[in-house]
Amino acid sequence: MQPMWSAPGVSGPLDATVRVPGSKSITNRAYVLAALADGPTVVAEPLDSRDTRLMLGALSALGAAHETVEGGVALRPLAREGTDPVSVALGNAGTVARFTPALAALGRAPVRFDGDEAIRRRPIAPLLRALTELGADIDDDGRGAPPFTVRGHGGLPGGKVELDSSASSQFLSALLLAAPSFDAGLTLRLVGDAPPSEPHIAMTMDLLRRFGAGVERDGREFHVRPAALSCPAYTVEPDLSTAAPFVAAAAVAGGTVRIAGWPENSTQPGDWLRELVTDLGQRAELDGSGLSVTGTGRFPGARLDLHEVGELTPVVAAMLCFADGPSVISGVAHLRGHETDRLAALVTELSGLGGQVEETADGLAITPAPLHGGVFHTYDDHRLVMAAAVLALRVPGVQVENPETVGKTFPGFVDAWTAMLGR
Repeated sequence: MQPMWSAPGVSGPLDATVRVPGSKSITNRAYVLAALADGPTVVAEPLDSRDTRLMLGALSALGAAHETVEGGVALRPLAREGTDPVSVALGNAGTVARFTPALAALGRAPVRFDGDEAIRRRPIAPLLRALTELGADIDDDGRGAPPFTVRGHGGLPGGKVELDSSASSQFLSALLLAAPSFDAGLTLRLVGDAPPSEPHIAMTMDLLRRFGAGVERDGREFHVRPAALSCPAYTVEPDLSTAAPFVAAAAVAGGTVRIAGWPENSTQPGDWLRELVTDLGQRAELDGSGLSVTGTGRFPGARLDLHEVGELTPVVAAMLCFADGPSVISGVAHLRGHETDRLAALVTELSGLGGQVEETADGLAITPAPLHGGVFHTYDDHRLVMAAAVLALRVPGVQVENPETVGKTFPGFVDAWTAMLGR
């Protein structure tokens, strides 16, 4: 039987300061680049969560040793000479499954990749196909999914390749991150529909430059030159997507929530939340200490294209259940291939608590309706735990299944949420 969390409701306007942990997306990108660097790197203020530990475990299996130091993690570059077979545990971590196969191809050992049943259902075939065209030796028995084995031959020729990254921008990021270590670098042309989450692509390019890589973009074409990477110290920003439920809480419950350390400039998708709450009539003020969001508890319905910020959909959908009118979320068909089918899960769970939520071709249609308590199933998806917490602010009796799954990005979420409410 799965554990349950009786998510707390709000008793009055909020007045709280919250500090969220480091960005998972930035942490795992920084870890990969540190493993590819010519010298050691200290990644300061990284996220310590299930997914980042899986990344460190994967890099360790591939030959990049690490140790915990004051304020962060110190990584040494990949040692690529070992030839004994190794295994990489993926869990259900998309960044690990997509970012590390190219690194295995740079070594000399056969590396088997496998993880949870959920990761076997998440798309990866376009990436494996592109890596093969760039010179990697990959055996997946034609599945285009884990388990698969990468047989390293000491490097990758690199060169030119076409990539369909429409199912996940992580395919593109995976190749860009590894490209400075390819013999000929990389010239990549996107084909098919545009990748989701343009901010994550910008994030990848920003980190590459910070580590000394030469990366250029011309529309749908990317160029990365071979380079020796170096970044002795790198500090991770707070995770702005993890801050989403706290931002939403101010709008739903009223009052003020301050998110400490919110950066003045960021490539993270979560930075869009400032624009969202402002458009919904709430107030968002950014200063040197962070972001203060002051809400009224009332806001209109909205038509939102979340293609570039899809990971925010569960929390935004929960928030819009309390809007004064109907809402439509579009541009997020790719969420069907995330930790779970997030669109189907949201329709099922929000409707199960009385909501009027329908799945569309590429999103959700939400008509506010009276909600009631009940069990909110989370499907081992951290973002669904956060969505349920937002609902419970104004809906008594919400029981959240398996709250520990939020440890994927914020192991201390339940305590931080309870503290925000003064409980």
